[in-house]
Amino acid sequence: MRIIFSRKGFDSAAGGGPSPIFAGRPVSLPIPAGAASRTTYGDLGLGAYAAAASRGRLGAEDLCHHDPMFLPDGTCLFGQCGAAQTHLANQGVGVGDVFLFFGLFREEGGEPHHRIFGYLEVEEIAVLGDGVPGHLVERGHPHALALHAANDVVYAGAGEEARHASDGLRLTVAGGPPSLWNRPAWLKRGGLSYHDRADRWLRGGRLQSVARGQEFVADVGRRKAPREWLARVLAEIRAS
Repeated sequence: MRIIFSRKGFDSAAGGGPSPIFAGRPVSLPIPAGAASRTTYGDLGLGAYAAAASRGRLGAEDLCHHDPMFLPDGTCLFGQCGAAQTHLANQGVGVGDVFLFFGLFREEGGEPHHRIFGYLEVEEIAVLGDGVPGHLVERGHPHALALHAANDVVYAGAGEEARHASDGLRLTVAGGPPSLWNRPAWLKRGGLSYHDRADRWLRGGRLQSVARGQEFVADVGRRKAPREWLARVLAEIRAS
């Protein structure tokens, strides 16, 4: 099994600032639409949040890249393409693997930090170059409305967004820059793609995560410790 730390949502480059934590709940703001979209921030009830996070550059009428797409039936649709999808394919990501979506967040008066805000357990993979399933078009998934690259795919399966900004879902160390993470004991050097440099693996169970990049893959095989850690993370996300 593989656990994929998948960076999504607003940050200083995409959108202009962190996504908010409102009334104790992380509200991940989709990035502005760069290709096909028929979904606005207003459609998702995120107009005011987008305006505040972008300092007025975006608002309710602006189109957004609604992806990952969490559906009311407890499933998630997530599209990927280009170099990021090539990396996932090269790492062997497929059915049975789990995406942990994380992003940059800040509550009012607090510090920007990275935290996990949702997950997707991969059950199906639609290769859009072989044909776009009609249900993805009906849902308005941006990768189904227009291909973003020749290797466009949509991952689908069980998935939910976090309802609470709990400490158990925070990656960034207290008081640290967003990219300095507390890492679980099972995650060691050589175990996370794009993080091979020795100087990223710090004493005290800390990791200096890379500044850019979308998909970081940990191949955990059948090991017990990472599976138990993942079960705790999913329980935190599902907590009502």
